[in-house]
Amino acid sequence: MRTRAQLYALLAAGLFGASAPFAKLLLRNLHPLQLAGLLYLGSGLGLLFFRLSQSLFTREDRRQAPLRKADVGWLVGAVICGGLLAPVVLMYSLSNTSAAVASLLLNFEAVSTTLIAAIVFREQTGRRVWLAVAVITVACAILTFERSGAWRLSLGSLGVVIACFLWGIDNNLTRHISAKDPVVIVIIKGLGAGSFALIFSFAIGSGITSYPSAFLALLLGCLSYGISLLLFILALRDLGASRTSAFFGTAPFLGALVSFITFRYLPSRQFLISVPVMLLGTFLLLRESHRHLHLHAGVLHDHPHTHDEHHDHVHDEIVQPFSKKHSHAHEHERLEHEHEHAPDIHHRHEHTPDTHHKHEHD
Repeated sequence: MRTRAQLYALLAAGLFGASAPFAKLLLRNLHPLQLAGLLYLGSGLGLLFFRLSQSLFTREDRRQAPLRKADVGWLVGAVICGGLLAPVVLMYSLSNTSAAVASLLLNFEAVSTTLIAAIVFREQTGRRVWLAVAVITVACAILTFERSGAWRLSLGSLGVVIACFLWGIDNNLTRHISAKDPVVIVIIKGLGAGSFALIFSFAIGSGITSYPSAFLALLLGCLSYGISLLLFILALRDLGASRTSAFFGTAPFLGALVSFITFRYLPSRQFLISVPVMLLGTFLLLRESHRHLHLHAGVLHDHPHTHDEHHDHVHDEIVQPFSKKHSHAHEHERLEHEHEHAPDIHHRHEHTPDTHHKHEHD
């Protein structure tokens, strides 16, 4: 399950990174804020069409947990921070920041996500994870380095950092609802953020100048934003915010790779230097191991599951074969045991200094 989550995170990064070279082409005919809105809107509309088609042609089997009233706050916070505030702050900051500085500062999203996860939400983050985040950030910095850039700190640079922190908050808030239906989450985030960005772009006098480009932007948003976010949420379930964001930090590298293959560009010197650095960071994450005696407190929650060592409850009515994934409200009894784990939805316990010292990552 953990290997699958790692694959989800890398695929999410690949899809998102692949959007960059194609979005750059669309910017010839669309305003940046308008393009951002269309990409988000495309993600929501694409998965809305998928869910409607699914309800028409397949039988509902309750494999995904629905959003509850308690989840609304987390979802609204994620939409506001990551879908509304961050893109607007970024768009205005980019107009006062050089491309080189902005590209490097955008790599701060993974770092901010890890900082917020570790400090605010007490997510277990060992030395190996911090090292991997640092290595991947360095690789992205090498990839986006431009010697000709105007290197100076400005209000625009501060705005880019603020946007990264807002996306870091978004990632951590989304982590709290990652056990719920990811398709519904992407639909709400996509439609909410996309509609706001488009309305805002129209308010500042930026109308759609090319409807073919707008359609292509919606299609790109469905693939590179919608499916990417869906995979990102699935990875959050089993890896936690810091590890998923670290994997997602490979997106600029994967985007550059897609650009070289698709548009037949020759790899730059920065790209060739960043390759081994990026591979090292990814290797550190893939080889991470965390094992110690830990306690599961009793809890009642709802999420997709099969019956295993964490789910040995009895059903009052016949559902489906217990080996098949299903979802319903169920109660976990207090359990203390030891096995390898990540900060998934069942292992978000706190670590005392002594425990963390004895059971550091291998």
